[in-house]
Amino acid sequence: MSGFVEKPEPIQVPGLVHLHTGKVRELYQNEAGDLVMVASDRISAFDWVLPTEIPDKGRVLTQLSLWWFDQIADLIPNHVIGTDLPAGAPADWAGRTLVCKSLQMVPVEAVARGYLTGSGLLEYNESRTVCGLALPEGLVDGSELPAPIFTPATKAEVGEHDENVSYEEVARQVGADTAARLRQATLAVYGRGRDIARDRGIILADTKFEFGFDGETLVLADEILTPDSSRFWPADQWQPGRAQPSYDKQFVRDWLTSPESGWDRKSEQPPPPLPQQVVDATRAKYIEAYERLTGTSWS
Repeated sequence: MSGFVEKPEPIQVPGLVHLHTGKVRELYQNEAGDLVMVASDRISAFDWVLPTEIPDKGRVLTQLSLWWFDQIADLIPNHVIGTDLPAGAPADWAGRTLVCKSLQMVPVEAVARGYLTGSGLLEYNESRTVCGLALPEGLVDGSELPAPIFTPATKAEVGEHDENVSYEEVARQVGADTAARLRQATLAVYGRGRDIARDRGIILADTKFEFGFDGETLVLADEILTPDSSRFWPADQWQPGRAQPSYDKQFVRDWLTSPESGWDRKSEQPPPPLPQQVVDATRAKYIEAYERLTGTSWS
């Protein structure tokens, strides 16, 4: 059992219809038919949305995504229409709200990997493949791959695992042309992000994107290249053969699996609230990632 420890009640705003509560985002539709995405400060781990929030996290994700959309604007269009708050919205929505095009979403998590870790490493250790793609012998946790690879996954509901699938399965589900366009766009955006991050002393190990169609046009949606959707590693601490230090919620995962938390991940009990020191350390990592990537101070 997993999902929300405490599922929040969505805020009601005149003129907006609430559509969905995700792990991090609340999704609304305005009277023009556009989507309004509000990034909360919620954080998830091990398929649970935790009861403790990380202050400013939603704003960091939103502002970093907007910065990245500008960096890759020549590669693919994105779904953002504007950032103005809807009339009657709470002041707290400022900086965390996007008004977006309503797209026909592609039901695939488009994942690019430049380094071997996570679920890719588990599959590699069993079969020397990732999503059916053969890889060389001798790779370890954190190894750089000979070239970035497209390793798609199915999109799961809150509380469930995404499941890695082969390119052929994606082509069967969405059609060969769409699958090819997904792969090309995913690797192009990953390549741009990897190069920009590298110039700032950060390794972009892997990342996932969501795409949708605006008519016949493939459009990049949701968040991009954030610590929630990507693995960012400090380049000066990269050492293949072990778990890498990272700019993400690793402090949360480490505490939850430590004796101090008292939580058994294999049980059906929800995880406990996070202590303040874990909240503070996690917030600091998200902000450090934002500042190092964008070159601007968080305020």
